[in-house]
Amino acid sequence: MEAAAAAGISRQLWFFDQLVIVRIAHADGRDGISMFESAGPYGTSPPLHVHRTEDEAFYVLEGELRVKAGDADFRIRAGEAALAPVGVPHTYRVESREGARWLNVTTHGDFERFARALSRPAERNELPPPQGPPTSEQLEALVVAGRQHGIELTGPPLES
Repeated sequence: MEAAAAAGISRQLWFFDQLVIVRIAHADGRDGISMFESAGPYGTSPPLHVHRTEDEAFYVLEGELRVKAGDADFRIRAGEAALAPVGVPHTYRVESREGARWLNVTTHGDFERFARALSRPAERNELPPPQGPPTSEQLEALVVAGRQHGIELTGPPLES
């Protein structure tokens, strides 16, 4: 039995305007890998940020993401992958009008703990009701959770 499931940890989360399904939790293995399946609506973009302890890999299942990592700014589509190396400022934006679905893979558990700290259990297996831009309280919660989990916000989300 998977450790996270055995511990009663939620696998389906609403993380701001995204649905996140934890396919592999940090607690499931011994090397610290986490794999999320994420779905987001058109225009979704987190603030530019840096992971201090782990790389973040993206693999698009459906739709298209624009990825900015350091000086690089490019698009990835279904079947394509990108890496945001540890220490490199990065973000992404859902560019496909119908939304997108992608995998995120990280190690060490910091990103997973960060996402869990800011998420709520999903009530349904679908996108949450739109929240709009983060409030000042939500932004402060992002900064605080980031500090606790090795993630530093360094700039705004991507615009169209």
